[in-house]
Amino acid sequence: MTPIVLVTGARGGIGRALCAQLHAQGWQVAAVGRHASGLADVTAALHIQADTTTPEGAADALRQCRETLGVPSRLAHCVGSTLIAPLHRSRAEQVRDVLRVNLESALFTLGAWVEALREPARPGAAVLVSSVVAGIGVANHEAIAAAKGGIEALVRSAAATYAPQGLRVNAVAPGMTDTPMTAIMLKQPAMREGAGKQYPLGGVQTAEQVAGVIAWLLSDAADRLTGQVLPVDGGFTRIRPLVR
Repeated sequence: MTPIVLVTGARGGIGRALCAQLHAQGWQVAAVGRHASGLADVTAALHIQADTTTPEGAADALRQCRETLGVPSRLAHCVGSTLIAPLHRSRAEQVRDVLRVNLESALFTLGAWVEALREPARPGAAVLVSSVVAGIGVANHEAIAAAKGGIEALVRSAAATYAPQGLRVNAVAPGMTDTPMTAIMLKQPAMREGAGKQYPLGGVQTAEQVAGVIAWLLSDAADRLTGQVLPVDGGFTRIRPLVR
């Protein structure tokens, strides 16, 4: 049976790349975004306009997918934002927005997906997106590190809760990735070169490279993995680059 996958945050770099890869593999892809106009050129069988940062929006995304394609046995939650600022210079509304977009959307979307697969109980696989800053201290990332750290804790707990049903829940934790979100930071060649030198494998990774790992985690090839957070970071969180 052709897998049905719900990809949230499909307008972003990683979500867009994942939709293209899974579609090419023959999956039925339901691409979710807050604005329909941004989904027009995303490769998918179904485009869904929904705001998954609210419980109602997350439930509506699952409803639209179920009514058109069927219940998605796979979920890739790629919704995210960032805030690079020290805590003392982060306004309360900025912090709340980072938590809403990253952590709350993950909670609501995973919850809606689990509910859709509960009765009758069906197996499936979900992948959430964390960040290297949740696993290693990086200056001026307090708010986003807290949000992504919550996602990693969510993955472990949900994996334990739903393992008896055959639901796998994992996450990827990307390092610096060339996407529209990081375009400003990587615009200048010197900044791109400096960022790349932080990674033992060198350079800045592509959205397609991260999407490839997500696609693998969603596949049956990873059917013995759950509760895991896989760093996709060129060695950033585990080894130091060779300085020349």
